[in-house]
Amino acid sequence: MSEIDAAGSWPQVISQLLAGKDLSASHAGAAMRSVLSGEATPSQITAFIVALRAKGETELELEGMLAEVRRAAERVFLSDEISQRALDIVGTGGDHSHSVNVSTMAGLVVAGAKIPVCKHGSRASSSKSGAADVLEALGVAIELDGVGVAKCVEETGFGFCFAQRFHPAFRFTGPSRREIGVPTVFNLLGPMANPAQISYMVVGVGDPVAASVMAKAITTRGVKRAWVVHGHGSMDELSLSGPCPVVEVNLGKTREFEINATSLGLAHADVAAVRGGSPKDNAKIFRDLLDGEKGPVRNIVALNAAAGIVVAGKADDMSQGLEIAFESIDSGAARDVLDELIRVSVDAAKQMAQ
Repeated sequence: MSEIDAAGSWPQVISQLLAGKDLSASHAGAAMRSVLSGEATPSQITAFIVALRAKGETELELEGMLAEVRRAAERVFLSDEISQRALDIVGTGGDHSHSVNVSTMAGLVVAGAKIPVCKHGSRASSSKSGAADVLEALGVAIELDGVGVAKCVEETGFGFCFAQRFHPAFRFTGPSRREIGVPTVFNLLGPMANPAQISYMVVGVGDPVAASVMAKAITTRGVKRAWVVHGHGSMDELSLSGPCPVVEVNLGKTREFEINATSLGLAHADVAAVRGGSPKDNAKIFRDLLDGEKGPVRNIVALNAAAGIVVAGKADDMSQGLEIAFESIDSGAARDVLDELIRVSVDAAKQMAQ
């Protein structure tokens, strides 16, 4: 008997989803276990993720699947002191905005504010440049093991967990995801599946319906405080074009509010003003920002960094968070983090190769 049979069978699971009926956490977990073990066929995987997306993922389904994803992952072990302060800032992707790598840039700014960041990310799927792509273009060695990532966090304040490295079982889902070309449950699971034990999260979602569902599921992974944000214009990060709804989870309690960039003194800007390009293009844009270039990219990066600074408890509100974020940029602290990250990550990669 295969593992999926514990949930009935693939035809039964897919039929249940097509009928608009939710799966239990255990049934969703059993289906994901079949996917990650390589047992499920590409056709079964495609049918599962499309039917699940059409129905709409529930909190319990995400919980069941996330448990299996984390069980199958390789881990990053941070020191207790770092883990208690560590933050991840990440977007679900798939918003088709083709913006610069806001969350990656913001994460380095947060690290410049002396908050340890352990970022989880991957290469681009629907855009030209993912977190891994732009970091690689900047000169960072991205394919480090858990020891190398922990070393980067400990010594520079920023480490990058390359999803393909820490979630090798995701290789079974790659063909289906690429061929259908639309966001799936893996866009929701990825941001919650950081292989390190972190305490704080800022997660951007392009789909506002997913925000509350993700916020509830995040609580199952031991995070103290998290913001799930939806950018105006359907961006998967706080944007400059209008009010952005936020769902906060703080020690298990949930509240909702909005952040409006213009109310914080930032100039209004549409998505087109923060559009990026290739990894090389985005790397240059970030270097220019660190060298003092003003404008919408600087503002959106600082806005999202401010969210991380508030969530991690270093600022009481977004206004104070923005001050700290701009100071991280203007003082050169964020640039120093990047330069040290390049040096330490390359050294760690050389040690891995020995």
